[in-house]
Amino acid sequence: MTGRYKSSAEIIPLDETVGKVLAHDITEIRPGQFKGVAFRKGHIIRKQDLEHLRRLGKEHLFILCIEPGEVHEDDAAIRLAKALAGPGVMFEKNPSEGKIPLKSNRKGLLKVNVKALTELCLISTICCSSRHNNIFVEKGETIAATRVIPLIIDELTLNEATKISDAAGGIFSVKELLKLEAGLIITGNEVFYGRIEDKFAPIIKQKLAFFDCQLKEILYSPDDRSQIAQGIRDLREKGLGLILIAGGMSVDPDDVSRLAIADAGAGDIVYGTPVLPGAMFLYGRFDEVPVMGLPACILYYKSTVFDLVLPRVLAGERITRMDLAAMAHGGLCMNCEECRYPICPFGK
Repeated sequence: MTGRYKSSAEIIPLDETVGKVLAHDITEIRPGQFKGVAFRKGHIIRKQDLEHLRRLGKEHLFILCIEPGEVHEDDAAIRLAKALAGPGVMFEKNPSEGKIPLKSNRKGLLKVNVKALTELCLISTICCSSRHNNIFVEKGETIAATRVIPLIIDELTLNEATKISDAAGGIFSVKELLKLEAGLIITGNEVFYGRIEDKFAPIIKQKLAFFDCQLKEILYSPDDRSQIAQGIRDLREKGLGLILIAGGMSVDPDDVSRLAIADAGAGDIVYGTPVLPGAMFLYGRFDEVPVMGLPACILYYKSTVFDLVLPRVLAGERITRMDLAAMAHGGLCMNCEECRYPICPFGK
């Protein structure tokens, strides 16, 4: 829909604006040097400002007379930001050029109600752009930004926009991550009998530590279904909050880890993903304790399906077949010579 504002902007020749109050921010762009606000809303135009304004291409300025039922872009941005911000999201009430950034108020998993965001942006006078859903963010990171398109917007249109956000309980939120103690079983005859050195433990320990999780217990098991299952039971008895099984996840006859996970009593098991690398990943649960089966690709690629799923698991989410299926779009790693994950399309 289009804006329905009634106000007309009085156009004042630049030479007649001295002493007038600027009604909106004026942006200055110097290629390769600067982009930002040269004159802010509320600035009283001085004679010495005129030449600067001319260099910015201004021969006239708008003096806005806002009628009842209309809202200035700055005030509209504040109201939009308040409606958009759910738990774990903050913003400062000082728009710049009519725009307000929304930021994470804590380290966690960014959640974006994509359907509500799309509905919001079907209103042609509303602008809101965001980062991708289900990505990990640090405290203070910008996750979205919003503004209205015109200098003034009618109240009815603004109310329509905030109603969409309010109905969603805020379109953006950041879920706090659990700091779980994890247990790891590394499977494979070649490691168990000392034929090769284990490479899984250091990688997984590092990935967990990034999220402030501790790798509390490490067990080693041959490719024996019953021994792996018993190892899982042993880890469960220790009260660990996360159980990881590394190796033995393919369809080879000797790879029995996924069967052992089921034998140990895991439920809600989903095996196989459309993500590459990570096709033979497994997720399941022992009541409230998540379990993940990690394929050998963890050893060879910096970023895999494990990196996509782990923050969601730590946020307390239950991973379903639909969740994994949705990862097909964006789930192809380009295996770049220099991995820049998460600053890349993988998983988005």
